[in-house]
Parts: sequence; C-alpha cells; structure tokens
Amino acid sequence: MAATSDAAGNVTPNGSAETSQSALIFLGTGCSSAVPNAMCLIQPSDPPCPVCSQSLSLPPEGNPNYRCNTSLLIDYCGDEGEHKYILIDVGKTFREQVLRWFTFHKIPLVDCILLTHEHADAVLGLDDIRAVQPFSPTNDIDPTPIYLSQHAMESIAVKFPYLAKKKLKPGQEVRRVAQLDWRIIDNDCSKKFVASGLQFFPLPVMHGEDYVCLGFLFGERSRVAYISDVSRFLPPTEYLISKHGGGQLDLLILDTLYKKGSHNTHFCFPQTLDAVKRICPKKALLIGMTHEFDHHKDNEFLMEWSRREGIPVQLAHDGMRIPIAL
Repeated sequence: MAATSDAAGNVTPNGSAETSQSALIFLGTGCSSAVPNAMCLIQPSDPPCPVCSQSLSLPPEGNPNYRCNTSLLIDYCGDEGEHKYILIDVGKTFREQVLRWFTFHKIPLVDCILLTHEHADAVLGLDDIRAVQPFSPTNDIDPTPIYLSQHAMESIAVKFPYLAKKKLKPGQEVRRVAQLDWRIIDNDCSKKFVASGLQFFPLPVMHGEDYVCLGFLFGERSRVAYISDVSRFLPPTEYLISKHGGGQLDLLILDTLYKKGSHNTHFCFPQTLDAVKRICPKKALLIGMTHEFDHHKDNEFLMEWSRREGIPVQLAHDGMRIPIAL
C-alpha cells in the first residue's frame, strides 16, 4: 500500500499503488538530535515547547512534527518493472524508521546504500542493516553494496571495525553482523556511478569550512538533487544543479536547520531560501529541521513565499511519499 500526504501534512494510504512507478520516501527529515528535542521533555519550559509537545501526542502518520534523522529511500522502478530500494544515509534513528515507514509503505528490503558522510546522524544505524538482510547466523548472504567517499570509509573502519574487516583472526568466533560491500566513490560531481541500475552524480558541498560532504544528483526523466548537510555550495556543484548552469532541477531536497540566523555547518532558513532562488528548481522540499519549525505554520509562510517567488517550496516530513518518474 502506498501513501501520499494531504494538505495538512498527514500521511494517508492510497489504497492501490502504481506499482510501475518510482517514488521517493522520506524516512527522516530532522536534525541530528531529532524532534522532539529531549531537553524539551525532561526539562520542559513554561509554557512547554509546542512542537515537541505535539510530536508525542499523535501517531506517526498524522504527525509531521515528529522527525527522525535525515534519510531518503528511493523506490526505483526500472524499465523492466522491477523495484530497487536505494537508501541514502543510515543514521541513529534507522531502526525506528524501519518500524515506522518500511512497514507502512511495505518496503521489503534495501538493495544498496549511499552515504553522504560519516557523522553519527548518517551512519550510526549501520549495525541495524542486518535487520533488513536475510537471516544467516554465519553471515552466508550476499552483502549490500554501500557507496561512500574514501574519507568516510576510513572513519567508519574505526567506528565499526567488525563491519569493515572481513577476515577473522585465529580463534575468533563468527558473529552475525551486517554484510556490506564497500564501494568508494569520488568527491567529484563529474564522476558518475550507477547503484542498483540508477545513475548518480556525487555533489560535494561544504559542511563547515573544514569538511566536504556529499549530496547526490539522480534521475533522467526527472532530475532530483538531494543535499542534506551543507553550509556552502562549491561552484561546480551549484553550476551542475542550477537552472542557468547544468539544467533546471525538477526537485531540490535541501538542508535547513534553524529558522533564524546562521550556523557554521548547516544552512538555516534564510540561506536555504536564498539558495533555492539562485538554483531555481521547479520545486523544493526542505529537510533537517530542528524543533524551531512548526510544520503547519511554516508551510503556510512558505505557500506565500512560493507564490511571491514562483518556486513551490514546502517542508518535507517523515513518511512523505512522492511518486516520480526517474
């Protein structure tokens, strides 16, 4: 059963899905600490934080203010009608996202994984990948391909040595762990790669001035750019995804952390909207929000902004499913 979102942001079942069509499923749209913010619950203000309070009062399918770590699932339906499930990022909340949204959207497995970077909110769910792989106590299964930069690989090998190393030491017991096939990609937007039949271009961006993070450009029938962690665009990346550069995007999915001011490692609302105007996609959806954002109120503001600027922009939400031709 597929699902779409109504005007209020609630996720509702369609009843009969178009099985021959690709779709994007937002598994998470929140910041690293997720929403609700734990501090708002253990040391509540007076009055309580309205977003965090509401986020615990409604079920997931009717609660766009409950936000897990940013993650996108691409349900890619190829020319032969076979579906492949491509996961971007596996953060701290991955198991929760599986329980909430894999079950809701009837996602049976993960065919491959793309990592934007190796920070906690993008990789600390890697151990839970075994939960969506076939069961084998001796790890006798085909590994899941996982695409990442060399820097991310080196960091993950330290965080998860048992996932990165394949050879056992003498006397070491076999333990059931996620089976992953590590594949290094370049931080170069001209170096395309193919994952589960879908072509991707890496989109290197600055995530703080000391760190390069990846976004991804994909789709031939529709051009989609996914950029979850960015503080500044590198010129080649912005050119590739801009209307007056490499060509207009059908959909831009872009980072926005706080409503006001600025941040050293992320776009905030003002910088995000400035970037949307420069890049000029046909449509944009925003992700990575803290509890400062109220889904309903801020989407009302964005509806007026969209009418004024001529670019439809809305906050995405967990569980949102968008049918799209890829």
